[in-house]
Amino acid sequence: MAKRKRLADDQTILQAIIEAMHEKKAVDILTINFSEIKNTICDYFVICSGMNKPQVEAISDSVYGKLRKTYSLHPQAIEGIQNAEWILLDYGSIVVHIFMEYTRKFYRLEDLWADAKLNYYDNLV
Repeated sequence: MAKRKRLADDQTILQAIIEAMHEKKAVDILTINFSEIKNTICDYFVICSGMNKPQVEAISDSVYGKLRKTYSLHPQAIEGIQNAEWILLDYGSIVVHIFMEYTRKFYRLEDLWADAKLNYYDNLV
């Protein structure tokens, strides 16, 4: 099966994800760059937090909607919609993690990869 042609590169998609998160007032947004590390399942994680379940759902909807409308991208998998404590949107080379604050503090994904590059984005647009 031939690979589908990408309408945008990863950096453009990352920027769109971060913008969609900012639109719904996500906090503590960061990216983890795995592209220079061998044998990883993706090139980037994008992680953010929401203050409550409705906000976490709104952030997820914002990311999903922006990528669908702008780039015709649909996630390969979506997890966590039912309880909205940790929603995962898998776009192949980019995996989006949207957490409730206490769930993010418990799992601490950003602390698991000391050799990956982390980029932090302030909480203002």
